[in-house]
Amino acid sequence: MGKSAISTNTPRAQILVIDDDKTMRDACHQILARQGYQVESAASARQGLGLLEKSSFDVILLDLMMPDLEGLEALKRIKTLDTNCEVIIITGYGSIPTAVEAMKAGAFHFLSKPFAPDELRTIIGRALEKRQLNLENLYLRQELKSKDGRGTVVYQSESMARIMEMSSRVAATDSTVLITGESGTGKSIIARRIHQYSLRAKRPFITVDCGTLVETLFESELFGHIKGAFTGADTNKVGKFELAQHGTLFFDEISNISLEVQAKLLRAVEERKISKVGSHRVISVDVRLIAATNRDLTQAIKEGSFRDDLFYRLNVVSLHIEPLRERKDDIPLLVKHFLEKYNARLHKRIQGVSPAALEVFLQHEWPGNVRELENTVERLVVLSTGPLLEPEDLAYAGLFAVAAPECTSLDLKDLEREHILRTLQKFKGHKSDTARALGIDRKTLREKLKRYDIH
Repeated sequence: MGKSAISTNTPRAQILVIDDDKTMRDACHQILARQGYQVESAASARQGLGLLEKSSFDVILLDLMMPDLEGLEALKRIKTLDTNCEVIIITGYGSIPTAVEAMKAGAFHFLSKPFAPDELRTIIGRALEKRQLNLENLYLRQELKSKDGRGTVVYQSESMARIMEMSSRVAATDSTVLITGESGTGKSIIARRIHQYSLRAKRPFITVDCGTLVETLFESELFGHIKGAFTGADTNKVGKFELAQHGTLFFDEISNISLEVQAKLLRAVEERKISKVGSHRVISVDVRLIAATNRDLTQAIKEGSFRDDLFYRLNVVSLHIEPLRERKDDIPLLVKHFLEKYNARLHKRIQGVSPAALEVFLQHEWPGNVRELENTVERLVVLSTGPLLEPEDLAYAGLFAVAAPECTSLDLKDLEREHILRTLQKFKGHKSDTARALGIDRKTLREKLKRYDIH
């Protein structure tokens, strides 16, 4: 994200070594630091717990025999502070039964002294894999809840071709992206596409729906909370930032968040650190930000409802998606795509759209854009009985023909000729641009122009 983004460099895993034996602490520190981990040490259990109250750690190495606090008690307190932290017990031979008991209490595994450097590196790697897997499972559960089947980009218009090209180009970077456009134009689909073609593609894509989240719970959703942080906080909660670690965090309709939450979001973007609600512990985060809005944020800034400093952080790369009424070349393809989708889903066999009905689709202004078009086609597939959608069927969805009566006599060839003529006029006779907008090559366009006697 350049200077305006959370770091492109993946943060090093954070390890805490708690052991009263200085030689052991130094040895572990040296071995793990060479692996590229960020390592901190504590000479007592209480000192280690003090560090954990201020910062987060991915893995903790805990000596079972500490002078100031019994090992199992220390483990219990660690898990209370951070349920997701993986704890590896360091134990002498004589206390292995206690180490097994510690595993039953939530420890990941144990290492018996003395242990080889390779043993330490291996078990740390496995603990980190488990921690990542736990976060991915949380992410997948969220994905299943939010799955809506909308994900395919269907287009042939020049403006959408430009958006697709720009999104591919920006995906290869780690820059923050601001996507603007009316509701239903496909902003979330473009956001996901950027993620899918980025270096973070194998990591989570987490959506924050700013339009539906309750204001009082927004901070908890973003940053998580600890048990007892507020009434109803019965367990610790992992926030969206943590779920998106090393992946992409998408803020849909970001203009809906309050100024107070905007300030906290700005701090997270700038410092790359967050704290859960009810906790002062600092958690390092590495996410790519993509935001979308159907509002003019510059106007919102003038009205005092959006922070200008946050806007500048988000508006590193800007993509504007035109409304469907301004890219009607996409409508025939979209209708075909949604017909196929809902035929399969609803076990129907509607073969297509009559030329007259398609003309009605083209005349409609689509204030709800692609989302409205999809909902309309789904409703028509449910209610229509004929092999083709006809103008009278469209009345089920509140669509009525406003064109001259002769439009109903158009056959498919006439409709294609009119579509080519309209596109050619739009691009002032430029054949390369026309062919590109129609989704065909110049040779095919020349053949069609000759066939339809278009000069």
